[in-house]
Amino acid sequence: MPELRFGAHVGQQNLTFDTLRATWRQLDEAGLDWISAWDHFYEAPPAGGTQPHFEALATLGALAADTKQARIGCLVFYVGYRNPALLAKAATTLDHISGGRFELGLGAGWHHWEATAYGYDFPDLGTRLDMLDEATALIRQMLSEDRTSFEGRHYRTEDASCLPRPLQQRLPIWIGGVGEKRTLRLVARHADGWNAAYVSPAEFARLSGVLDGWCRTEQRDPTTIRRGVNLSFHLGLDAADAERELARMRADWGPMVARVHEGALTGTPAEAVATVAAYLDAGATDVNVALRAPWNERALEVYLTECVPALRERFGKPA
Repeated sequence: MPELRFGAHVGQQNLTFDTLRATWRQLDEAGLDWISAWDHFYEAPPAGGTQPHFEALATLGALAADTKQARIGCLVFYVGYRNPALLAKAATTLDHISGGRFELGLGAGWHHWEATAYGYDFPDLGTRLDMLDEATALIRQMLSEDRTSFEGRHYRTEDASCLPRPLQQRLPIWIGGVGEKRTLRLVARHADGWNAAYVSPAEFARLSGVLDGWCRTEQRDPTTIRRGVNLSFHLGLDAADAERELARMRADWGPMVARVHEGALTGTPAEAVATVAAYLDAGATDVNVALRAPWNERALEVYLTECVPALRERFGKPA
């Protein structure tokens, strides 16, 4: 079984860049295995572009330079925002900045409000999944072969090189999403890791079983795919504090709260350990807390210094 990893998915919104950098250093020094950003132009959950938000690729350059130990990445880049050959070049650059710690996440996107605002086409889901299929295949070639000539419906390259090569012999590619018919098959076909956001432990286990089935179809060893989950962080220090965090989650997400509620880390630290353990028992190899400012800083500290070490000890990895 792959080594278990604990991480943080940090939204680069509603905070200064100095605060963002201090947060990364805190997480890295606390021994987290993974730190990621997300790929949005507007805030998430959507609020009409009313909240300050930094762009992902530029943000990742600073994250790569500021950290020393954690693996880093983006969960996930929407392939409709950047030419995939450019993303391959950026991934290689970030791998060098980070000293070989970068992992590339790709997805079909969902934030149509920001796409429309910034003048990007946002086609139907089937087309976006076709784009994801092409983009992932093209990027893998760019990262692993000397020259790439690719002719697809959406993307093309002509005898393209991507030099220097990544520091890693195989730079990992993740695909994010929970679509059973297309997305999970693309994971089985192309990816080194699969990430699901805001699903319950039972749903994570069920989807993981669907992925196993697609691995059989694609003649892929399912144990070669890491399986990660993002949990919206709303932990409190006691019952009253936890209830305030739940109220904040409802206020932040409004009518979209059902999307994240079952996959949120809520309650007290003791309850958080039990929740994360349920995901690990369900087959997760990577558990990331998704942080949206403002978060409960004391609760985050307890999670890092008490919950994660307890989970490492319980599941066989020393703190």
